[in-house]
Amino acid sequence: MFLLITISLPAFAKVEAFNYNFSLEILEDFYPDKTLESIEKKYNKGANISSNADYKIIKYLINHQRYTFPVFVQYYKDKSVDFYVRLPSYFMHDIFHESLIKKLGKQDTYSKYEESASYTWKNVKDTQHFYRAECTITCFPIFYSVITKKSDLPGYLPILKQMLKQSSWK
Repeated sequence: MFLLITISLPAFAKVEAFNYNFSLEILEDFYPDKTLESIEKKYNKGANISSNADYKIIKYLINHQRYTFPVFVQYYKDKSVDFYVRLPSYFMHDIFHESLIKKLGKQDTYSKYEESASYTWKNVKDTQHFYRAECTITCFPIFYSVITKKSDLPGYLPILKQMLKQSSWK
C-alpha cells in the first residue's frame, strides 16, 4: 500500500513552464530612450556588433535560470532606439504571448505563414512592438523587438529590418 501511494505522489506535483517566472520588466531596461550608461551600469559593457558616426549596436547577455540569451540594442548618440531579443526556445509561446497582451493590450495585427505567426502592436507609448512565434510539436517564441516611432532620426534602420535585409527569410 505504501509503495502504491509513493509511486502516485509525483503525479500531483506542480509543473511550471520554464518561462513562468520570466518578467517582461527585465526587457524594459532596453526600451527606446534608455541611456547607454544606465544599461551598462546594470548589464556591464556589452559586445560591440557594429557602429558608425551616430549609431551603434551592442549585444548584451541576459541570464534566466540556467540559460543565457542575447539582447541586441541599437543606440543613436548613446540613447537606445530599438532592441531585438532572440528568445529561448524553451519558453512557452502561450505564456509569453499572454504576458505581452496583459502589458500591451491585444495586438493590432496578426499574420500567419505556415507554422509561424507574427504579432504587432503599432503604437504603445511611441514605440512599435513585434513578436514572432513558431510551432512544431509545441509553440515557442522566436524573437521580440521594440522600435521607436521617432521619425526625426537621420538614416535610422531598426535592427529587425537590418536582420531581415540580410536574410533570405523576408
